[in-house]
Amino acid sequence: MNSIATEARTSGASGPAESGRAGGDRFGPHRARRRPGRVDRRVASWWWVVPAVVLTVGIQYFGVAAGSVFAFTDWKGAGAFRFVGVDNFVAAFQSPATVQALWNTLFLALCFVVLTNVLGLALAVSLNRVLKTRYLMRVLIFMPVVLSPLAVAYIWKFIFQPNGPLNGLLRSLGLDSWAVAWLGDPSTAIWTIVVVVVWQNIGLTMVIYLAGLANVPPELEEAAAVDGASAWARFFRVVLPLLRPTVVIASALTLIQGLRIFDHVLALTGGGPFNATQTLATLVYKETFVNSEFGYGSALSLILTLLITVAAILQVTLLRQRED
Repeated sequence: MNSIATEARTSGASGPAESGRAGGDRFGPHRARRRPGRVDRRVASWWWVVPAVVLTVGIQYFGVAAGSVFAFTDWKGAGAFRFVGVDNFVAAFQSPATVQALWNTLFLALCFVVLTNVLGLALAVSLNRVLKTRYLMRVLIFMPVVLSPLAVAYIWKFIFQPNGPLNGLLRSLGLDSWAVAWLGDPSTAIWTIVVVVVWQNIGLTMVIYLAGLANVPPELEEAAAVDGASAWARFFRVVLPLLRPTVVIASALTLIQGLRIFDHVLALTGGGPFNATQTLATLVYKETFVNSEFGYGSALSLILTLLITVAAILQVTLLRQRED
């Protein structure tokens, strides 16, 4: 009896294992084989990316590459052309108008970056938590961002006219000496452009900084206030260090946008007076479509593209350093 029970226990313990092995041998190869016609999900997911990649390469990069080729030619927009090497670039940096346009571009970009970020951050801090009408104020400040740059520029052009509302207000206040030809004076024309572009885009930086402030824990500010820190100390010691990634992103985006300011300059001053507000973007338009110097205009656009590329690389570098 004991031997029979032992054999039964042995067969019961080994039976399922053997059947399992048999089942594994039976169904294992079938499960390991992939069904005919089955596509790997990882490969299939790439097909959703292909249209976007093709459009990006075909429209953006191919256009930049084609423009780069014409930058080394003397093409006039029609007919034959010949390669002239780097003559267009040499002529660009030897031209006083181009050098002036380069300095104006850098000046506008610097003013745009500093003013939009400082004022946008100040508005974001002011409209973050305390003010009851903060939601309404946010909408009102952000509204100019969605407007057409040309429409905004023409409205401000009317305001800056010699007999416009601004000079009328100054004369009514007894400040006749301040009533000048804002758009016709080389010393004030570029500042009018700064005012207009900052006014229209300050709402965008405000929204970016509001998103950054949402990630600042209020407990840290409350703890600093309990320790006796003033409002300025709390801002510079607690809030601003936590906003460094946001500052990097906002500064880089405004720098890229400031380097390619075009609509406001073209509508307000057209690059004048006496090239005082001419930028690389408006000079590219003038040389290419007005003077029909497509080769020279392509060289100028390539210079502008390189400046924007450097700004974009700087943004990525700063973000990576911050993450590390």
